[in-house]
Amino acid sequence: MAVPKQFVIACGGTGGHLFPGLAVAEELHQRGHEVLLLVSEKEIDAVALREHAQFRREKLPSIGMPAVLSPAFPRFLKRSWDSFSTCRKLYSRYRPVAVLGMGGFTSAAPLLAARTAGIPCFLHESNAIAGRANRLAARWADRVLLGIERCEASFPGRACSVTGTPVRRDLGAPLPKGEARAAFGLDPDRPTLLVMGGSQGAAGINQLLFRAAPHLRDFRDAEGRPLQVIHLTGDRDDNLAAINYQREEIPAYVAAFHHRMAEAYSAADLVVSRAGAASLGEISQFGLPSLLIPFPFAAERHQHRNAEAFRDAGAAEMIEEKEADPAAFALLIKNLLEDGRRRERMAAAAASVLPRGAAALVADVLEGAAR
Repeated sequence: MAVPKQFVIACGGTGGHLFPGLAVAEELHQRGHEVLLLVSEKEIDAVALREHAQFRREKLPSIGMPAVLSPAFPRFLKRSWDSFSTCRKLYSRYRPVAVLGMGGFTSAAPLLAARTAGIPCFLHESNAIAGRANRLAARWADRVLLGIERCEASFPGRACSVTGTPVRRDLGAPLPKGEARAAFGLDPDRPTLLVMGGSQGAAGINQLLFRAAPHLRDFRDAEGRPLQVIHLTGDRDDNLAAINYQREEIPAYVAAFHHRMAEAYSAADLVVSRAGAASLGEISQFGLPSLLIPFPFAAERHQHRNAEAFRDAGAAEMIEEKEADPAAFALLIKNLLEDGRRRERMAAAAASVLPRGAAALVADVLEGAAR
């Protein structure tokens, strides 16, 4: 085992930054190191960290950067300076051997503070195209670690390595399909569609499934078995979705969220999802074919770029939300569920489109810098 060292990971603000950061923290902790997490003041960070008491954590007041002429810009500058000052004080006490930023403006001040203190620092970008916060923060990083290879074009002149997007350890291992479906009270032998919109931007996917459901009720696979659905609606729409499937006589498990996602992924023959980097990392980990509907208002249209990477690799079909026709969407679902060989090819592509063991690869980079 390596000599125990101290590392800092800035990973707050959104689940897409937090959960991959936690995955790296868990890997370092397993190797015997100490990890300090720098997170935001948002509730999502506090909730997610309740089950991770093994890590020290500090809140930073960083916020997203508004337009330069916005009245909120002076507040952004003050909060950024406060975050920078807080990091400098933390580093002088905690003495980390390396700092990792998982992206977003929560990472900018920690990386700048590390650079000015002479501490090796790294930036991780999960998406296929970098946002403005990461393009800025990359100036201070010794190396940029990429979730998807095509993102290297976002960092001209910077040293980059492709590591993939770290997947949380508590996600779990794949289960037998029948066992996973039984956990949801579903038939272990029926073709199963997993729909997950997530907490942000789920309404568009939910509405599309509401309108597509009448076109799915008559589906039968080659063995005459009808469709069943696991639909994770996000914060809203769970009651409406349950009523809708009941009306269409489609067996379904409906909930706002499901915390044992290994069960959901293991139960699925096909996934309908947004194209956030963390979700795609998990879809790749479980090797699942997918229909990706990018969130149309994501910054830099990064979900479109993520979905295109999976589509171009043959791992997914990509659908524009504003152009989605319920009948055509239902037909695409039917065609894929009827074509087992095509789903197998998509599943193999999904499993290979991103590097495996991303958390370990990122931890190796950090340990290497410490040596």
